Amino acid sequence: MRFTKMEALGNDFVVLDGIRQHVPLTPEAIRGLADRRRGVGFDQLLIAEPPTQPAADVRYRIYNADGSEVEHCGNGVRCLARFVVEAGLVQPGRLRIETSGRMTEAETRPDGRVTVDMGVPELEPACLPFRAPAQQQRYTLATSRGEQAIGAVSMGNPHAVLAVEDADTAPVATLGPEIEAHPSFPERVNVGFMEIVDRGRVRLRVYERGVGETPACGTGACAAVVAGRLWERLGPMVAVDMAGGPLVVDWHGPERSVWMTGAAHTVFHGEIDWPLSARTTGPPPG
Repeated sequence: MRFTKMEALGNDFVVLDGIRQHVPLTPEAIRGLADRRRGVGFDQLLIAEPPTQPAADVRYRIYNADGSEVEHCGNGVRCLARFVVEAGLVQPGRLRIETSGRMTEAETRPDGRVTVDMGVPELEPACLPFRAPAQQQRYTLATSRGEQAIGAVSMGNPHAVLAVEDADTAPVATLGPEIEAHPSFPERVNVGFMEIVDRGRVRLRVYERGVGETPACGTGACAAVVAGRLWERLGPMVAVDMAGGPLVVDWHGPERSVWMTGAAHTVFHGEIDWPLSARTTGPPPG
């Protein structure tokens, strides 16, 4: 099986060409490929496939390292766009990418960055889902650290956003998991801690559900800017600084798509025996 290892802001991916080679997948095989000792290792697996919709240039699917399939990944879709161009599967420039239940536009740039249409944010609480009586710009959550004011945004996955004075000292390790599992979010939630530097720049840390704090989160960056815009504290174009690197998020208000621009890099190409042998599922060494 030929594969490509890619990364975007420290989020790493294995990308498979499912157009020119057959890719039989099982949850066990995905977990084996994700094993950083016995397989290749990745945060998520991306598979490029022939589109099922006439308007699309390519379709892609996303799997977590545990073998579960997910709907959307901001860093992943940038890598996927760059991969299909570098592999000669589509022409450079603007392309339409079919994902689970939606169509995404992306544009590859000569400097290596990729701009992606992340879609129109969902603000209705039921769409996250989030237990709240009505849609608001801010909600209040009771936590062990007192009441916390949050914004609630879905970018295809749920996000709670808190404004903090200093991202470096924000209680990500303690308040992140508490809000992630808060009973107001029945399917759990990603938690963003946003320091607003000025109307055009924020610093952000994200505690991702089921993962913990990560170097960067594309959908989290988009959700943070949407929340800040609704609070009237940010302009339409915002630089989002995260530990893994910067993103630029552009949002011009309700019913408009969020556009995100950031880097995506190819790390290496390789081949691996497929299906994976029993060595990927055996006991750890030692």
